[in-house]
Amino acid sequence: MFLGFIIAFAVVSLGAAWLLRPRRPFAQKLESYECGAEPIGEAWVQFPVGFYLVALVFIVFDALAVFLFPWVLALRTLGMWGIGTMGLFLAILALGWVYAYREHILEWQ
Repeated sequence: MFLGFIIAFAVVSLGAAWLLRPRRPFAQKLESYECGAEPIGEAWVQFPVGFYLVALVFIVFDALAVFLFPWVLALRTLGMWGIGTMGLFLAILALGWVYAYREHILEWQ
């Protein structure tokens, strides 16, 4: 039943968007747009690996924030087992940070 509702919602939403969309088929609306600047050269530019590595390090610290905050709120009820498991979690994240530091991932060139 839920699957039917999901499929019906998707079909109705896409159909309504197709019917209600603005139709402006002139050349300026079909061009690539980036901050009002005319595109120069190829659109397929390879980004430096550093962008992706910084994103991965951000995910590590984001996971730290997401899991550390609820743990602090429930610290009294978790006892020593909770402190030990969070210590293990923090140790794993610290290894990720040490790896990023030793590989100079956070240094821009």
